[in-house]
Amino acid sequence: MDFQNRTLPFGTLVTAMVTPFREDGAVDFDATAYLANKLVEDGCDGLVVSGTTGETSTLEDSEKEDLFRVVAETVGGRAKVIAGTGTNHTSHSVEMARRAERAGADGQLVVTPYYNKPTQAGVVAHFDAVTAATELPVMVYDIPGRAGIALSTSTIFKLAENPRILALKDAKADFAGITRVLANTTLDVYAGDDGLTLPWMAAGAVGVVSVTAHIATEQFRAMVDAAAAGDFETARRIHFELDPLIRAVMTHIPGAVAAKQVLAMQKVIPTAAVRLPLVAPDAVEMETVLADLAEAGMDFSRNEA
Repeated sequence: MDFQNRTLPFGTLVTAMVTPFREDGAVDFDATAYLANKLVEDGCDGLVVSGTTGETSTLEDSEKEDLFRVVAETVGGRAKVIAGTGTNHTSHSVEMARRAERAGADGQLVVTPYYNKPTQAGVVAHFDAVTAATELPVMVYDIPGRAGIALSTSTIFKLAENPRILALKDAKADFAGITRVLANTTLDVYAGDDGLTLPWMAAGAVGVVSVTAHIATEQFRAMVDAAAAGDFETARRIHFELDPLIRAVMTHIPGAVAAKQVLAMQKVIPTAAVRLPLVAPDAVEMETVLADLAEAGMDFSRNEA
């Protein structure tokens, strides 16, 4: 599998960035710029800004636009800046798409409308409205565990006909379904579950939109590159090495909370502050995270002492 001659408008290793906050809850734009630059220097060629992991639900529209702009000014030209613009309110999503374009984003991640539970026809109409609002390419985000509805395979086929919809972030762990999408569309498919990056790429996905890549950027970069080159022996070895890190970040507490805790312990961001309704982990929760990190060779016990 060789992607060198393909145009990949969203990159291959995309980190869904956390949004650093100050202790008073304000967005820390300096820490955001530092984190974005570090992720790109370590190997990311795409960043999602104000996605789920970025606590988009608790950000004001003006904060989101400022985040898009800061990250675009920091890494623009070196990595794709993908703005999380999707909401369950179509006209609001249209407004956010326009703000993202104005702020210099390269593309947008648009989630399936959540909570409303629209029909598949309603979902298509929603995406048509959002894509028509700007020139930005779109990555569709299919995550029924959060949205409450899944995109049917036939709906994905329909969305793939839209010239501005170029990619799919798949987070429903349906290998048979994603196989049909890969076989019958030209969409660039991304694993939306860190632990499924390798099998999805083995079937033809181009990469991953990852949370764990915050703390293992170089390993994810090496695995994605190996899989893209067809070196599955190397990719499989790294996949196994990443397993405890993925468990640490993705299985015990919300990914945004876990990633921020580790980044703060690594002194990459000044604080691990999150906004309600997210809260810091308690001691028992943190113990499970630290145990998985230690299994992967990240021992923070001295820091905790």
